[in-house]
Amino acid sequence: MVEIGLGLALATLGAALAVALPGTGSAIGTRIVGQAGAGVATESPEKFGMILLLQALPGTQGIYGLLTGFIVIMGTGLLSGLQPVGAEQGLAILFACLPVAIAGGLSAPAQGMVAAAGVSLIAKRPEEVGKAIIFAAMVETFAVFGLLASILLLNGVL
Repeated sequence: MVEIGLGLALATLGAALAVALPGTGSAIGTRIVGQAGAGVATESPEKFGMILLLQALPGTQGIYGLLTGFIVIMGTGLLSGLQPVGAEQGLAILFACLPVAIAGGLSAPAQGMVAAAGVSLIAKRPEEVGKAIIFAAMVETFAVFGLLASILLLNGVL
């Protein structure tokens, strides 16, 4: 059995941050849109589907973080038998998780605010739902960059 040392602890911290920060950001973002959407759906229940689509968008950052966390978990053998992880490698894994953790954690609430504004657009002009989605999706781009950076960095470390 491999002893759990500093390296594995650092790698686990990286995975935890990659999951926790974007997950928290996604919860905040979806709450923001949900609050805006509930008022519109009260007055116009037929707009629920469009609103739900906007509410789902900030949740994707949580998925990106979870994916990154799984990559670390699988790469270090946390589920299938621990692999030796030195302190330097553990620190590198921690740093590799930071792009998705930070980008996802910050972009999800921002995307929620943009999507909530999109809900207001749909309330007055439902035919403009495509524009509302595009506005919110633009914020998503930066979370995708964070995910890509973390995956590439982890690929070099694991």
